[in-house]
Amino acid sequence: MSKNGPYRITGGADLKDDTWGEGASREHYALCRCGHSKNKPFCDGSHWYVKFTDDDN
Repeated sequence: MSKNGPYRITGGADLKDDTWGEGASREHYALCRCGHSKNKPFCDGSHWYVKFTDDDN
């Protein structure tokens, strides 16, 4: 997890029932934590624009 950003996944963890775009990496990717991504469950950088913060992490 990155501070005030997405969950960062490495090592090829599998996501069930999600559509992967052509050329998308399955070895490393970022999952949305802010809830504003237009590409859920993946992060699209929206956390920057909505100024998402998580004081606990």
